[in-house]
Amino acid sequence: MLELKKVRVDMVSLWCVLALLTSLSPEASGTNPGVKVRLTQKGLEYGHQIGLIALQEKLKTIKIPDLSGSEKVSLIGKVSYSLTGIQILNLGLPKSAVGLVPGTGVSLYIGDAYIKLHGNWRVKYLKIVKDSGSFDLSVSGLSISATIGVKSDDTGRPTVSCANCAASVGNVNIKFHGGASWLYNLFKDHIDKALRSALQKQICSLVPEAIDEMNPYLKTLNVLARVDKYAEIEYSMVDSPLISNSSIDLSLKGEFYNIGQHKEPPFSPTPFSLPPQDSNMLYIGLSAFSLNSAGFVYNNAGVLSLYVTDDMIPSSFPIRLNTKTFGTFIPQIAKQYPGLMMKLLVKAAKEPSISFESNNVTLQASSTVTAYAIQPNTTLSPLFVLNLNASVSAQIYISGLKVSGVLSLNEMDMALVTSYVGPFQVKLLDSALTMILKVAVIPKVNVYLKQGYPLPTIGNMKLVNTQLQILEDYVLIGTDVQFSDRPLRDVY
Repeated sequence: MLELKKVRVDMVSLWCVLALLTSLSPEASGTNPGVKVRLTQKGLEYGHQIGLIALQEKLKTIKIPDLSGSEKVSLIGKVSYSLTGIQILNLGLPKSAVGLVPGTGVSLYIGDAYIKLHGNWRVKYLKIVKDSGSFDLSVSGLSISATIGVKSDDTGRPTVSCANCAASVGNVNIKFHGGASWLYNLFKDHIDKALRSALQKQICSLVPEAIDEMNPYLKTLNVLARVDKYAEIEYSMVDSPLISNSSIDLSLKGEFYNIGQHKEPPFSPTPFSLPPQDSNMLYIGLSAFSLNSAGFVYNNAGVLSLYVTDDMIPSSFPIRLNTKTFGTFIPQIAKQYPGLMMKLLVKAAKEPSISFESNNVTLQASSTVTAYAIQPNTTLSPLFVLNLNASVSAQIYISGLKVSGVLSLNEMDMALVTSYVGPFQVKLLDSALTMILKVAVIPKVNVYLKQGYPLPTIGNMKLVNTQLQILEDYVLIGTDVQFSDRPLRDVY
């Protein structure tokens, strides 16, 4: 049997999954989502198995109160009895099912459950005659049905509660040990009824407790996930969940914002639908809008710029950032600024734009490149300014619970904006600048992209068996999930 502490964490995970995928945002507006999440029947079954182990442990804490009463018996008179020290020896949940109620929520059913108990009995009659012994009680055919209700709190995070619970006890079989057998039948029927009532009441108080205990953990849901000191991404709901017979679809905002400043970009998400796949537990669709909103945010923050210096270029590289090398392409540079090192400022002219097509990710970047000669006193003398439009291929991958990427330069076009050294042919710089971008700028960007940005997650969630597809206008992530490194066990 799993340790109770570990089981409790797994129970948290189950309810967190359900809450994440069925919660409603208090400010749902019907805006097109930037991110979609789908929980399949396979995912629901996984959560169901984890939660069943924890629920079993919770039910083992049932406490049956001491029972007492009296019966009148001819020739003897009143016979008083009591049952004390009733404890659960074993409990099994061999049959269970979790399902989706379209448009409503999640249902849980447990059938053919059994409980074995042990206790002590005592009787007194004729005022002075006493008898006592022990008993074993077997309860079979126990069934439990519950509906999980979910709503949002004032922070936009989900809270869970038991919308309804029903428990029914099938058969009760009592075996007494010690004492006279004729006494057993005096209170057997009464015990049957009392125990049924006590069990049903206890069960339907423990099930809501098990659900309510998860609410403190739900506040860890990363509705607003910090990316770095410049950006955060919001995963609030933009619409009610779509619950069908086979899945729960969740629509999330999936939009980047500057820290503490939620300014909308001049573009909106385009509608997209997740394909009908069910081989994984969870599917996450990331639209191009989400990544483009990141570009908007970082451009607003003024951080899409980079100084390129000679020490960033590999020593084996033939082109150096100095006026001697660039003087071979633009002679007047070497004449006006002989023997000086140079520096390039690459700065975004506007936010980059990413697009997804089948099996292809392309990023278009518009920037300016300003070249400087570094004077002996470290002051910078401008040489020229270029407009640069680059086409970049991107590979997107999942690293842990983050989306990461790597870029490679395809092609670029340059145009002269300003020259401080007289006219020259821009085409002469094409090869040199292309190589500098490939060996100095792109690697720096890739180091940052490797850090990734967080996916919508809850609890101690891990992604396993993850696959990624590039589709039209969005990326589809298919994955299984784990909340524990321990294997599931039967709950019989």
